[in-house]
Amino acid sequence: MTNYIIRRILLIIPTMLVIFTITFFLMHTTPGGPWDAVGRPLPIHVIENLNAKYGLDKPVWQQYFIFLWGIISRGDLGDSYSRAGQSVSDIIVDHFPVSLKLGLAAMGVAVTGGIFLGMLGALKPNSVLDNLTTFLSVFGISTPNYVVASLLVILFAVYLDWLPTGGWDTLFSKKAIIPVFALSLGPMALIARYTRSSVLETRSQDYIRTIRAKGASEIYLFVVHALRNALIPVVTVAGISLANVVTGSFFVESILMIPGIGRYFVTSVTARDYPVIMGTALLYASLVMLMNLLVDIAYTFLDPRIRYN
Repeated sequence: MTNYIIRRILLIIPTMLVIFTITFFLMHTTPGGPWDAVGRPLPIHVIENLNAKYGLDKPVWQQYFIFLWGIISRGDLGDSYSRAGQSVSDIIVDHFPVSLKLGLAAMGVAVTGGIFLGMLGALKPNSVLDNLTTFLSVFGISTPNYVVASLLVILFAVYLDWLPTGGWDTLFSKKAIIPVFALSLGPMALIARYTRSSVLETRSQDYIRTIRAKGASEIYLFVVHALRNALIPVVTVAGISLANVVTGSFFVESILMIPGIGRYFVTSVTARDYPVIMGTALLYASLVMLMNLLVDIAYTFLDPRIRYN
C-alpha cells in the first residue's frame, strides 16, 4: 500500500506539469490581454510599462520558463494583475476556505440524503416510494446547479421572503442555505441512483440469501451487510462529486455573491489575470487528484479483498 501511495504521489508531478503547460498556452493564445478590461483604454506607454513590470514583454516561451521556475524554486505564483500588490497565494488563502466550507457542507447533505433516498428506493423496488425517489434523482441530475440556485432565490428569497438573496456570513447563517442545497442536489441525486442500484445488486448475492435463511432481520441484513458492500461505487461517485462541488461552484458563487475562489476565478478569467487563473487551475487539479487517491485508499477499508501491490 505504501509503495502504491508513493507512486501515485509521484505521478502528480508530471500531471501538474501537463496541466500547467496547457493552461499557460491557452491563456496566452486567447484573444485580448490583461489591460483590455480595465474600463477605459490605457495609453501605449502605460501598457508598455505594465508589460515590463510583469514580464509580459518577453517572448511567450521565456515567460513560460520564468513562471515555471518561480513555482518550482520558490512556490511563487506571482502577483495578481487586477489587485496590485496582492499575491496569488494570499488570494487563495483569503477565498478558498469559503469555497471549501461550502463544498464540504454541500457534500455532507448530498451523501446523507443520497444514501437515504437510495436505500428507500432499494427497500421496495418499483413501488410508489421508489418511483418518487427516481423522479427526484432524475430531476437533480438533469438540472444544473445555477438553475437550482436561481429557482431557490426566486421562490424563497423573492416570493416568500424567508431567506436572503445572496451574500455570505458563516456556514451556519441563513445565507448558506440556498448555495448549500443548490450545490448538493446534483451529487445527492447521483449518489441516490448509485446507492439504489448497488444495494439491489448486492441483495441478490448468494451470501445475502444465506444470511436471510439463518433468520437475520431485514434491517440488520440491509444495513450491516448489503449497504456496506454496496458502498464501493457510491464512494467513487462521492469522491469525484466532492472535487466537482468544490471546484465547480463558479456559477453558484457568482449568482449568490459568495466571496469564494470560484467567483474570483470567474472575474479573473474576465480580467485576463494570468497568475490567478494559473494558481486556481493548479489548485483545482491538485484537489481532483487528491480525491481520486483518497477514494482508491478507501476501497481497501470497504472491501478487504482489495489490495494494492
